[in-house]
Parts: sequence; structure tokens; C-alpha cells
Amino acid sequence: MAELTGINLAMQTPFDSAGNLDFKRYEELIDIYLECGVHGFVLSAGTGQHAYITEAECAKMFQLGCKRIAGRAKVTCQTSALNQDEVIRRSKTAQDAGADAIMVLPPYFEGPTHDDGILQFYAAIDRAIGIDIVGYNIPAGTKIELTPALFRRLLHLEHFTYIKDSCNDLGKQQALIAAGKAHGGKVLNGADPVAPLAFILGCVGTIWGGVNFMPRESVQLWNLVQAGKIPEAMQLWSAMFPAAAFCWYGDYNPAVKAACRIMGYEGGTLRAPVCELEPAAVAELEKALAPLKALRQGARAAQ
Repeated sequence: MAELTGINLAMQTPFDSAGNLDFKRYEELIDIYLECGVHGFVLSAGTGQHAYITEAECAKMFQLGCKRIAGRAKVTCQTSALNQDEVIRRSKTAQDAGADAIMVLPPYFEGPTHDDGILQFYAAIDRAIGIDIVGYNIPAGTKIELTPALFRRLLHLEHFTYIKDSCNDLGKQQALIAAGKAHGGKVLNGADPVAPLAFILGCVGTIWGGVNFMPRESVQLWNLVQAGKIPEAMQLWSAMFPAAAFCWYGDYNPAVKAACRIMGYEGGTLRAPVCELEPAAVAELEKALAPLKALRQGARAAQ
């Protein structure tokens, strides 16, 4: 099993003004995030606009990313697609590039909604590859829920080992954690507003888009929880939460991209049809980021 413990960055994808992938900036950002101490990367994540990146572009991202990271952190590649054969093809490309794991949405558009069909879908991928599979549980987006009962069945597959849980329901997440413990599976939190609580409850880590604009703080938050320093972790979280909540409950990808721009992790434009935040929303985001900025200023002054 790949050890995806800790802070896995659902990495932004940098685009230039024409909407093309900016691979030079992509590699620069990888180095920046590595220096900040992130434990893992998710390439072509939802936060990286996976739905609007071609298969060929993903392949180049996987190859360049794995080569640049070079074992200094774990690499998970999202290989989700509507067509099962395409998922398998993308997954083999990720494996050949050197990824430690793949992350795959259930068949989310006019596919099977019953457990047997979802199990068959993941079983076909499992037979085709030799690295870990992270099932992506985001029922608000797919209308499909990877329940504890289904998780237990999926864990009988050779390579299905993780669920990224983005349901933002701590009760349901605890049930997934319990199901995983009984059958050797693990849960990664994918819901920004509950990050430290999920760590306390037993998630082995996170796949988190907000890490793009607060990487050092996210790693520090994880480390504090792991050290049992819960009051210190929650004090840190009080500075992180306003921006995390703004992104989660708003227009997520544009908000994260704008926050990266504001906080010094420039990733260029968004790819159409996704649009930039309106000026009024950027002003609100600036307010939400103010506690995080103050925290950074205080940390620098103390050095």
C-alpha cells in the first residue's frame, strides 16, 4: 500500500493567458510546494481543473510531475473519465510515469448507480494496474455515494485501498473510517471546512485544494494534530478557516486560484469555461485571507 499519509496537495494547474498549460510554472510550483514540506501531490486534481484537461495534457503532466518530484513526495494522479477504457488507459499512463496511486471518480454521468455496477467499474481498473486506487467520494458532484458497505466490498479488490471523502459530514466520515479499519482501508479527508477535526477522528491525511495557497500552515496543522497539540492546532486553524470556508462554500476553483495569486503562489489564469472571481468576490476573499496574512507576518517578525 502506498503511504499517502499527511498533506496531499490537490495541485493547481497553471495556465498562461491563452489558456495553455504553463509547464515551466508547473515545475516551479512543484519545487515551491516541496520546499514547504507537503507530503504528497495529486496531479490533475479537481482543483487543477481535471475536467478541462485533455488526456494528452494529463499524460505530460504525469510524466513531468513524477520526474520533478523524483520520490521526494508521494504522487497520486487523477485518471477519472466518463469512458471506462479511457480511465484504464489514463491509469496505465500514470503508473508508467511513476505514480504511487491513482484517484478515480465513480462512473458519474449516466453510469450505474447501484453498488454492483460501481464495484464492477473499479474491479476493471484494479485488474489493469498495479498501483493503489483512491476512490473519490464526492456525492454532491457525482450523485453517487461510496458508502461504508460499498467501501468494505471495494477493499476486497487488490489495489483499492483509500477513499478520498469530500462529503463534509463527519458522522458519515467516521463510519467510513470504521469500515476501513476493519478491512485494511484508509480514509483521506477531502472536505476543507473540517480538516483538523477529520485528522483528530482518524483520517490518515487529506487531499486538499486549499493547500495551494497555505502549504506551510497546512503541514503545520497536520503536525500539531499528530503531536497531540490540539489547542495549538485549533488556534492555527482559526486563522486558516475563513479562507478555507470562503473557497468551499463559494466558487471553489476560482477562489483557490485567486487566493494563490494573493498569497504568492501564482498559477496563472483559469481555463475556460471556468471564470475568474468578480472584483467584489475578490475583495471578500481578501478579508477572509487577512487572518492568514497576519499569522504569516507574525511568524516572519518572530524569526
